[in-house]
Order: sequence, then structure tokens, then C-alpha cells
Amino acid sequence: QVQLAESGGGLVQTGGSLSLSCVASGDILSNDIMGWYRQAPGKLLELVATITSGGTARYADSVESRFTITRNNPKNTVYLQMNSLEPEYTAVYYCRSRRLQTDSYSWGQGTQVTVAA
Repeated sequence: QVQLAESGGGLVQTGGSLSLSCVASGDILSNDIMGWYRQAPGKLLELVATITSGGTARYADSVESRFTITRNNPKNTVYLQMNSLEPEYTAVYYCRSRRLQTDSYSWGQGTQVTVAA
């Protein structure tokens, strides 16, 4: 079982930046794929970005030019740098790990990001 703990959410003005962190603990494998997802009020959960252990990143079209996902494998931490934030990015952001060998997933508790107009 992998435990994930997000931090870094908060309130920011339009155009501002936030950096999210997610620390993994427990039964960690170095090749787990890490990712960020978000759920806005009244909307479905959606992919924001994922990153492999080798650093290959994938982004949702809506964030590709604004967000950067990175990971520090020795620290079991994944980051999401969010720039030029807009009110439509207001959501709860969740960290997720995916175990390739079993195609199983673990989720964090989420962190609220609110972008004020």
C-alpha cells in the first residue's frame, strides 16, 4: 500500500503561481507512475499531468504551457508547478501513483487550489 500526502494548495490571484508537492510513503516502487488529477466543483475528475520514473511527462492540453510536473525519486516526491493560474483551474488537486506491475492505483487526500478572479 502506498500512502500519498499532498501539500501546497491555497488561494491565489489570477495570474499567480502555486507549487504542489506529493510525498509517497509505504510500499513504493521506483517505476511507479506519478500524476496529478483535479476535480472542479460540479465536474468530473480529470488528468492534469503524469510523469514516469525516468522523467517523461504528459500534460492535459489545457495546462501544458502553464504547468510543470517533476519528481525527485530519492525523496519519493512529485511536484506540480502551476503558473499563470486562471479561475477555471480552481479545483481539488489529487496526487496518484500507478503500479505498472499490477495496474493498481493509490490516491492522496487532495489539496484545494482556489484562483480568485
